[in-house]
Amino acid sequence: MTDVTGAPVDVLHTLFHSDQGGHEQVVLCQDRASGLKAVIAIHSTALGPALGGTRFYPYATEEEAVADALNLSRGMSYKNAMAGLDHGGGKAVIIGDPEQIKTEELLRAYGRFVASLGGRYVTACDVGTYVADMDVVARECRWTTGRSPENGGAGDSSVLTAFGVFQGMRASAQHLWGDPSLRGRRVGIAGVGKVGHHLVEHLLEDGAEVVITDVRAESVRRILDRHPSSAVTAVADTDALIRVEGLDIYAPCALGGALNDDSVPVLTAKIVCGAANNQLEHAGVEKDLADRGILYAPDYVVNAGGVIQVADELHGFDFERCRAKAAKIFDTTLAIFARAKEDGIPPAAAADRIAEHRMAEARRP
Repeated sequence: MTDVTGAPVDVLHTLFHSDQGGHEQVVLCQDRASGLKAVIAIHSTALGPALGGTRFYPYATEEEAVADALNLSRGMSYKNAMAGLDHGGGKAVIIGDPEQIKTEELLRAYGRFVASLGGRYVTACDVGTYVADMDVVARECRWTTGRSPENGGAGDSSVLTAFGVFQGMRASAQHLWGDPSLRGRRVGIAGVGKVGHHLVEHLLEDGAEVVITDVRAESVRRILDRHPSSAVTAVADTDALIRVEGLDIYAPCALGGALNDDSVPVLTAKIVCGAANNQLEHAGVEKDLADRGILYAPDYVVNAGGVIQVADELHGFDFERCRAKAAKIFDTTLAIFARAKEDGIPPAAAADRIAEHRMAEARRP
């Protein structure tokens, strides 16, 4: 059942009546000439203009696309707050297979929709979109980050995203084992694409043993060809990865929902710290992890390196300045673990409390 706008009724219920709602604005975008169907969700502008990437993905249903935009934009509010940025949270999704329908005409039509928001939402790359795509979007919209250096941008944000996740891992190791070094630790990475392959490099440089998997065989082959030594091995799929004997750290670096009622009971790792957004499939999973003695580094905290980079692009990008900010993810992660211990709550809940406090303070007159 849909309402007069064609939006599913349960989506409206989520927006106006559920704890997952509270979004300031949701825009449904359509350009029939190019085939564009998109959703732009602005969760909060309490700290400043909403900032978040554009996901291009072949959703099974339009309702699923709207739900993803709502969840991702809410996560961006918390991510930007914890990263200390003067930005609220927003996210956009374009519905469709980017390998089939992505065209210049479609991206420019999308850029015009973002521009129509007058700066309330600043976009960037995400799953299915790349630097070259943002260059096209920017031709229609000045509120576009993640552009190429040739077009005044900072380039690939996955570099600092991976660096930030690595800092989160080091902080997790410090908290659990008393030493930030990952030398000799076995780390499993699910997804070695844009971010994951950079993370592999950081781990190997630190002396870790890495186990990888990816739905794309070519992504796995690229890593194995680059590192033919026994320091990197591959398994068939994520289901096999989470069961690897002696796994110290599990890093979900693909799509969300990796931590759920099926995966948590069989997970062998002592730490979960990865780049994927929305890793907890539903409320309560964070407690399940804690009950099993698994330390969870909140995803939106450790994967904030990319958004730190694109936010800096708005003010004249400086890589070393951004890298220094991303390095502070180490301290932020430790602070969350300390708050969790002090309050007797899981780290995910502690991170939420800190982020919500910052947003609430910003709303005060």
